[in-house]
Amino acid sequence: MTVTMTATLRTLITLPRVLRHGAAVGAQLPPDASVVLDPPTPGLRAALTAVYAGDHAPARDLLAATRLGAEWERRGGYVPRLAESALHSPGWLDAWLAESPRDPDAVLVKAEHCVQQAWEIRTGARASSVSRDQFQAFFALLDDAVPVIGAAAELNPTDPVPWQVALTHARGSQAPREVFDAYWAEATARAPHHYGCHVSAMQYLCDKWYGSHGEMFDFAERAAEEALPGSKLHALPLLAAVEYDVVADGGNGGAGIERSRIHAALKRAQELSDAYPQGDPEVAGVRNHLALMLVLADRHGEALEQFRAVGSHATQYPWAYLGDARGEFLDFRTGVRMRVAARVPFFSRPKPPRFPKLPAAPVPSHPGTPRFLALVAAPPHTVADAALMCGVPLRIAPAPDRSSYVELAADPEPGIRATLLGEDRLTAAADNITTGEPWPALVLRRSGDRSGFTLLQQGKKVADHDWDPAAPVPDHAAVSATAATLAKVYGVADTRPITNLLRGSDDPARRQSALVDALGLPPVPAGFGTRDEVLTTLAGARELARRGFLAGIVDTMSGDRSGRSTAPRRPRWWVLRIAALPLFVLVTAYAWWSPDIGWFRASLSTIATCYLTGQLAGAWRRRGRARGRATKR
Repeated sequence: MTVTMTATLRTLITLPRVLRHGAAVGAQLPPDASVVLDPPTPGLRAALTAVYAGDHAPARDLLAATRLGAEWERRGGYVPRLAESALHSPGWLDAWLAESPRDPDAVLVKAEHCVQQAWEIRTGARASSVSRDQFQAFFALLDDAVPVIGAAAELNPTDPVPWQVALTHARGSQAPREVFDAYWAEATARAPHHYGCHVSAMQYLCDKWYGSHGEMFDFAERAAEEALPGSKLHALPLLAAVEYDVVADGGNGGAGIERSRIHAALKRAQELSDAYPQGDPEVAGVRNHLALMLVLADRHGEALEQFRAVGSHATQYPWAYLGDARGEFLDFRTGVRMRVAARVPFFSRPKPPRFPKLPAAPVPSHPGTPRFLALVAAPPHTVADAALMCGVPLRIAPAPDRSSYVELAADPEPGIRATLLGEDRLTAAADNITTGEPWPALVLRRSGDRSGFTLLQQGKKVADHDWDPAAPVPDHAAVSATAATLAKVYGVADTRPITNLLRGSDDPARRQSALVDALGLPPVPAGFGTRDEVLTTLAGARELARRGFLAGIVDTMSGDRSGRSTAPRRPRWWVLRIAALPLFVLVTAYAWWSPDIGWFRASLSTIATCYLTGQLAGAWRRRGRARGRATKR
């Protein structure tokens, strides 16, 4: 009980600080909607987009450039991404091999593809959770990969990346230590400081595979000591720390690691991060791991600096160890902001961001500036009525079939509620608009060459989809479920056209517009995705100013320049609320008088009474204004 009261008191003390400083603490963090998991470089993205369309030429040229230029680090990152694409769309790789069976780049991608195929069947689960049939298929596919890996090594003898693949193969095939040592010797003979080979080798040496925590840390620290300045190998002890603290849960069941080694790993990784420009994708993985470990060490101010340095480049790991990777990244980032804001004295100001000494890295063309538009199946005045307390300014325009277009209006000084919204602000507003209402809202988004949507109904997200030409074709079962949900909500009998539109990934903007048409919704306005505030040119577009919580209760719909309803209230509306008001007053009085009802429930009844009173007062005020205008006429 004492612990609970202490926590409650601490929350009451820190909440004003969070509300006051939350916006400033979140400065320079990109919006949630622009955060993308493992965004590829522009060259790799072009290659991935092409291979999903069946054209292997860009991938061939990309890998040839890394081979001829001996860019082994980039090559070690490109090959797994291309091999992963072949898991979902193998035709392009088969065509490449048929055209050039001795191409060292094509054979290398095939070798990595074979290993990934095996791991996809086995999954990343612990051995105790993998069935016997899965293990049999896993080992059979790994056996088939052996000659392909050997061919990749023979076709390009100076390339360390085939040995990176071989080290991963050794871990899966339960190769003895002497085989691992031989592979490691081959890799280091070609590239002594190759990051990908070191990461693969460290996994073999960790406690959950064939080594121990101590051996893993020894290997990582030795590699970091021998690394060149600026090499990502300086972050290898950090990866070992994540393996120990997060994946292995502090080394349960094995010899412990001194915390001084963990602290030294964090310090070394911070020095590496400081050596790179802010937002540099080259060290995005390092910074993501570092941010998580700093949070776990209760060093939230330093973690916030790393989140700022990460920018929009979230990575699958380490966040996937905890759950949904992107969701965990965003949740941790929000939590860090709030913890930092809570520690700033109320009448003080947060410390300004610590900028790196080097200039910020240029912002890549991907993922682009995200833009949003909501299609709401209700007329503008009704949408405005529901949106009074959403906390952000909106622009609402009439659409065909008594529907509405909704977008965010310019807000140079966002309010407290706007800065604390977890999702993109329009989606959060649509959540508010649809809560307790019968109509759905489809929030469209476009970001560079990607498009997507989120469907909200009754204040809940019921469907979500993204079209990304550089991502795998989505699973048919998931797409079918999304199509069925859309068809049910919008009353479409045949789901096949919707499924076909969701299943492909080429020309995302066209597919998005075609989906809107298939659902019988108003067409997407011209210019959406290329410029902000596309509704300003539509006839009847009006801006709904941001309302605070209390103002939203008292200030109900009125016919003023903010774009709210001028429709008079019906008699039934007046009868129900006038009859309910005395009952609410009595319930509120009893709630505060009775010792058996806590302050929280009493507060809820008070808020409800105030809300009802505000509705009636506002409607009576509008009724008087309407009569005054009629008299003047």
